[in-house]
Amino acid sequence: MRTGIVRDERYMNHGTGFGHPESPKRLEVIYRMLSEPDLADKFIDIPPRLASVEELSMVHRLGYIDMLAQTAGRPYTSLDPDTATTAESFEVARLAVGGLLNAIDAVLEKRVDNAFALVRPPGHHAEAAEAMGFCLFNNVALGAMHAIKKRNLERVLIVDWDLHHGNGTQHAFYESNQVLYFSTHQYPYYPGTGSLEEVGRGAGEGYTINVPLRPGADDYQYLRIFRDILKPVALHFRPELVLVSAGFDIYKDDPLGGMEVTPTGFGWLTKVLMEIAAHSCEGRLVMTLEGGYHLEGQKEGVRKVLLSMLSEDKDVLPPEAPQEDPLLKKVIAKIGVYWPVF
Repeated sequence: MRTGIVRDERYMNHGTGFGHPESPKRLEVIYRMLSEPDLADKFIDIPPRLASVEELSMVHRLGYIDMLAQTAGRPYTSLDPDTATTAESFEVARLAVGGLLNAIDAVLEKRVDNAFALVRPPGHHAEAAEAMGFCLFNNVALGAMHAIKKRNLERVLIVDWDLHHGNGTQHAFYESNQVLYFSTHQYPYYPGTGSLEEVGRGAGEGYTINVPLRPGADDYQYLRIFRDILKPVALHFRPELVLVSAGFDIYKDDPLGGMEVTPTGFGWLTKVLMEIAAHSCEGRLVMTLEGGYHLEGQKEGVRKVLLSMLSEDKDVLPPEAPQEDPLLKKVIAKIGVYWPVF
């Protein structure tokens, strides 16, 4: 597979404050890993660009964009208890969006088969007019809007496996039937959204699927969710593009989470997503980095994802085995009225 990556040293220039878990070190370890023998010279580099104000306004309000623009050049601006900007953050956040948009264009134009935007800051908590949860602009939501408004796609699937629910992404498409938003997340936990009852509104009813998990979910439970719920719904939806909010804070030792996913599990989930993309949209799969705060765990998780995207990961998906899972039953009962696949 021809796998593209977005990487740029300028993503290190966004500061978050001393001791903050979302630090430049997250990308430093990943970028160093890309030079190791099993990955070196295997990717097609996709250069990022600055997203325009017009592009940002597809999701965010102009007043909010202007407020963030005014933080440029200031040493430190606190936006909420968890989220801050430094002098170059506004430009870096625009670069994160532009990097993902370029990755989407590269996949749609068949210059690469799939792509991973290794960018920061993350984005899925950012609301239309509010920064939160370490996020300034909602990268993945803007990517979906770009695909629909600029590239004329009609159906986009967003899969969010980050530990935390992507409140901003859900809200951006809560009344839309063009974007199917599927989220697995620890619940109840920050930011407090993502209950099973949140299924969308109006034309978007049924197009938000939340799988709220208790701490302790492991590789096998995530795989069952992706195989038994996500895959049948996605194949019925027939997305023209699959976008992924890839958060590695579900890693078993992440300091902010309570999940038990290993690098092997990240590879399994990627394989299922590649199956969905292969059946639905000629393999069009684009990931963007969200959370992940155990540096070694994030690095090894990203490695497994990239090797899977290259079709070079030697781990084989375990055979499907029916298993009683009360949570899966609850989710299927909730969404079965919208999706005739159960």
